[in-house]
Amino acid sequence: MAASITGSLQMLATRRSTSSSRMMLSSTVISDTKVTIQTKLSSSFSLSFAKPFRQSFSSAPRRDNNVVTRAMSEKNDKNSVSGLPIDLRGKRAFIAGVADDNGYGWAIAKALAAAGAEILVGTWVPALNIFETSLRRGKFDDSRRLPNGSLMEIAKVYPLDAVFDSLEDVPDDIKSNKRYSGSSNWTVTEVAESIKNDFGSIDILVHSLANGPEVTKPLLETSRKGYLAALSASSYSFISLLQHFLPIINPGGATISLTYIASERIIPGYGGGMSSAKAALESDTRVLAFEAGRKKQIRVNAISAGPLGSRAAKAIGFIEKMIEYSYANAPLQKELLADEVGAAAAFLVSPLASAITGSVVYVDNGLNTMGLACDSPSLSV
Repeated sequence: MAASITGSLQMLATRRSTSSSRMMLSSTVISDTKVTIQTKLSSSFSLSFAKPFRQSFSSAPRRDNNVVTRAMSEKNDKNSVSGLPIDLRGKRAFIAGVADDNGYGWAIAKALAAAGAEILVGTWVPALNIFETSLRRGKFDDSRRLPNGSLMEIAKVYPLDAVFDSLEDVPDDIKSNKRYSGSSNWTVTEVAESIKNDFGSIDILVHSLANGPEVTKPLLETSRKGYLAALSASSYSFISLLQHFLPIINPGGATISLTYIASERIIPGYGGGMSSAKAALESDTRVLAFEAGRKKQIRVNAISAGPLGSRAAKAIGFIEKMIEYSYANAPLQKELLADEVGAAAAFLVSPLASAITGSVVYVDNGLNTMGLACDSPSLSV
């Protein structure tokens, strides 16, 4: 992608030298000394790159980066919108795997809401009561705040356990488990049917699910049961969701799943088959992009996100060390924010990304590009 962008910029510069006219593309200005790419919504994202490149391996770290997502208000006059807007008004999104307000699923929901989409969420059944109670009592109100001052509205919360396709797949011990009592219609098939009955259709499907019961075990010590459980919850669950939701996703819709660099690099400690599950998820993304694209013009992409200290991520036991490692070694030496993943997701499901499918997009401050740890003791010898 970098090579493609560089080539495009060189081509534009060459054209400019042979013509006295300026080339202006909405809010993109290319000059001899700097490149400014500023996508500005009247109520949307603002992205700006205006500093010349300087090679440095010891740049001052920053922790104050902010990604601003501004909602597209219904009152906005479309004629007054400048730049290239991410406008999801009239779209409906289902985000599977939201159980609190500090994970990537929540951040994606907020970004889509800020762009104007209607939000539905699927919450793991054992966490449903706590999540709904927290919402009702206003414990998430600060996190729900959108840039225009309003609160993100969740049209409906559905109980969901994406490990089970239908009620016939649910073992008796789960059916009788008290954590599942009081909830119904929470298998993938049932949730898809419930959304169809309640809303008719959706436009956006987000898979923010992962679980590996033996994630702390090395692969050599992982049981068959644990390995298959990781694949079932973390990768096949996406296949199942898309399979059963496909009939209610409007043509031209989009899906997003979340993956991790362990799919292609060794991350010691990220075990129990989870690295294999993420590799499968990325492979499935490409295959499903073809199949869903041919069937209904639905785009299928994945975001490979850097480490985040969410409640779910803390299950691996060393997430804080991974965050520190990323901060010390990524090309962009700054804290990775969940909102940055949300912003990338909003772009990928928007019409601006209408030709992007089957892709894994890295949102990790560039850590995936590194081949040598900058903080390695070997470098100081």
